[in-house]
Amino acid sequence: MPGKNLTRLEAESRAGVVSLVHSYDVDLDLTLSDETFRSRTTIVFDASPGAVTFVDLIADSVEHLILNGEELDTSAFADHRIQLTGLNSRNELSVDATCRYTNTGEGMHRFVDPKDGEAYLYTQFEVPDARRVYACFEQPDLKSAFTFHVTAPKHWVVVSNEGAQVSELEGKKRWDFEPTPAISTYITAIVAGPYHEARSELTSSDGRTIPLGLYCRASLAEHLDADELFDITRRGFAFYESEFGRPYPFTKYDQLFVPEYNAGAMENAGCVTYRDQYIFSSKPTEYMVERRVVTILHELAHMWFGDLVTMKWWNDLWLNESFAEFMCTLAAAEATRWSHAWTTFASVEKAWAYTQDQLPSTHPIVAEINDLEDVEVNFDGITYAKGAAVLRSLVAYVGREEFFSGVKAYFDKHEWGNTTLDDFLSALEAASGRDLKAWSKVWLEESGVTVLCPFVDVDDNGIVTDAAIMQGSFQNTSMRPHRVTIGGYDIVDGALTRTYREELDVTGQRTDLPNLIGKKLNAMLLVNDEDLAYTKIRISQESLATARDYIHTMTDSLTLAVLLGCAWDMTRDAEIGGEQFVTLATRALSAPGMVPSVRNSILGQISSAAERYTAPESRARIIVALADSLLALLKDAAPGSDDQLLYAQRFAQFATSDEQLAELGRIYHGKSDVSGLTLDDALNWKLLNGLVAAGQAGEAEIAAQLEADPSLTGREEAARARASVPSAEAKQAAFDAAMTDQSLSNDALLATMGGLWARAWQHPELVSVFADRYFASLRDIWQERSGHIAQMLICWLYPTELAGLTDVAERTRTWLAENEDAPAALRRLVSEQLDGVERAEKIQQL
Repeated sequence: MPGKNLTRLEAESRAGVVSLVHSYDVDLDLTLSDETFRSRTTIVFDASPGAVTFVDLIADSVEHLILNGEELDTSAFADHRIQLTGLNSRNELSVDATCRYTNTGEGMHRFVDPKDGEAYLYTQFEVPDARRVYACFEQPDLKSAFTFHVTAPKHWVVVSNEGAQVSELEGKKRWDFEPTPAISTYITAIVAGPYHEARSELTSSDGRTIPLGLYCRASLAEHLDADELFDITRRGFAFYESEFGRPYPFTKYDQLFVPEYNAGAMENAGCVTYRDQYIFSSKPTEYMVERRVVTILHELAHMWFGDLVTMKWWNDLWLNESFAEFMCTLAAAEATRWSHAWTTFASVEKAWAYTQDQLPSTHPIVAEINDLEDVEVNFDGITYAKGAAVLRSLVAYVGREEFFSGVKAYFDKHEWGNTTLDDFLSALEAASGRDLKAWSKVWLEESGVTVLCPFVDVDDNGIVTDAAIMQGSFQNTSMRPHRVTIGGYDIVDGALTRTYREELDVTGQRTDLPNLIGKKLNAMLLVNDEDLAYTKIRISQESLATARDYIHTMTDSLTLAVLLGCAWDMTRDAEIGGEQFVTLATRALSAPGMVPSVRNSILGQISSAAERYTAPESRARIIVALADSLLALLKDAAPGSDDQLLYAQRFAQFATSDEQLAELGRIYHGKSDVSGLTLDDALNWKLLNGLVAAGQAGEAEIAAQLEADPSLTGREEAARARASVPSAEAKQAAFDAAMTDQSLSNDALLATMGGLWARAWQHPELVSVFADRYFASLRDIWQERSGHIAQMLICWLYPTELAGLTDVAERTRTWLAENEDAPAALRRLVSEQLDGVERAEKIQQL
């Protein structure tokens, strides 16, 4: 659509015309109606005299356009842009428009709480959605000061990037906010509604008092654990101000938990928004509690890296996100009780990175971003997790003290400005004395991942005669330098125990291991034991057999994460079978070294392996055996423990036999012999969904559970359950709703699509009928739906669950061949789905 997609060349051209944006004055009236709001914007900017440019705006209508005192014809607004001609050296543009609320989490999202009927609003502008709320130059390098004014119902609160003066109007209130420093459009924010508020403060390193605020819907107020959230925030402030050698750059710090959010969180300057699933109304898993901690620390890191200093264009998005991801893990490990944060990083973030880095769409960390569509599909495992892993190795390479000295100099030099990667690396080179050009070339400018394999020869007595680490490339990646730890493990008192450790640098194709020669070969040899390097690894068949027999005895959580990550990668590369992985990983769940984050991650991988990677003719047998194992683990778990909750959730997913389903029913009705299990709303929905998907419950039970839990989450889970019913009518209704019902919020849509594919392995005929319509609709979805919703539909409606059961791979290849002219971002998404199916089919054949 013309104007919807801003290209980098257009942004560069506009920045060449618009030399400075002095200010925005944005006046929003949120009392107009339930569908639309009034947006009046005045922009003062300098430009090349006589030049032509445009301002971005997505609006229902524009009532008035005034440029430098002259009324323009509103026809200047077309295709999401306002065309401006005959500019002066100093210009003032006023735009009076009617804009529309969304239910997709883009622009100004409006939500009505089913518990109290109150409306809650919030904005989400990353990447290009400030233009849905006010007229603007929607690109990160045209920073400016923003002054917001908001008229809203009298009983609401309104929060933005700065503090406000509040005045009374007739039945309303007006919030006049202080001007911001120079920031980018995508980190401005407005949150409005009858939010519950908790207040505190802290003292910054420069002696300033920083007001702190926490906000959530009134219906969640009783669950807001403010003391815990303020404690994590204070720990993050102290850690970052110390490491960065620079005080917090803004005047306040509000954190707002908002409904139906389309991401985890957003780093709006001084006004951070989070998905309100982080306010736990039911017993959370320890993994979810940890995710909340690192998310809070991630967004706080952005106040310096991203908000104070901002990328010039979206090709450096990775540096924003990777830096925040690295810093939040470091802060969690060193400043909170989550000291095993790097184990979580290895099991969750790096697993995501390795998967993304082996897709046909893999790209360098420094990605080529030609337009907004490119960046919208680039919030991926490379941008976040691989970049963070590489930054961790960079810190080791230049030295931690030197790294943070360079970061401080970078902030000092570029505060309130925009930068490129060269600016960041130059600061690190100056602080460390190292030339980072060669490092940048192989780590940042080339895609893909290398693989490290142990090579060992032994004599007849098992004594090592030759040993080396061999490095191979994936997708023609250059050989890279790595710092790794080699761990040698033997059976000691019945447990797999490390008896040998060596740390060394790996370079080139072969790195000799002379220290192993003359020693007896260990029962298991693990490359990259302490997860220092970003690399695929392999273990020998002998080591794999040892792991299979003794993995349940291991005590070190990081070693477990690395070993299981290796096994998962070997599975995805069709070097070991899906059933073999399920057996190994299930045994690992009872290991003494298992921690909540790794357990959660491994259970997810076990699920994928069982449902997609096992041979179709063996799948039912394997899943029944898996459910038996999960039930045994559930009954052995400590009453009320995190383990017990996780196993109950997964048992509900896989219970298949008559005996298993009968036990699932007893658990749901509180009649089982599992003691200490808290049957709250969240778990009840998980249990009921399992029964519904297996045909053991239906609409009557769904309606009763929804009556017991009429919350937002309850409504979404009811939608999931109804889509899970194993009937042609229910599946057709779910597919139709996903494709055509634009009244569904982003979260309701996600729940509906999740239910659509529930137990698809058991009844593929119910969902395979949708393939024709899916492929026929791809281009229309991309053209007609918003960016976020289009991506959701393309990825979640793709029939991955039918791998090996239908011709989905061949049909995808046909679509790609017949649609070579389709937008690159759309083709990327489809090719990524195809990769998942092709891998699944290879593993099934193995």
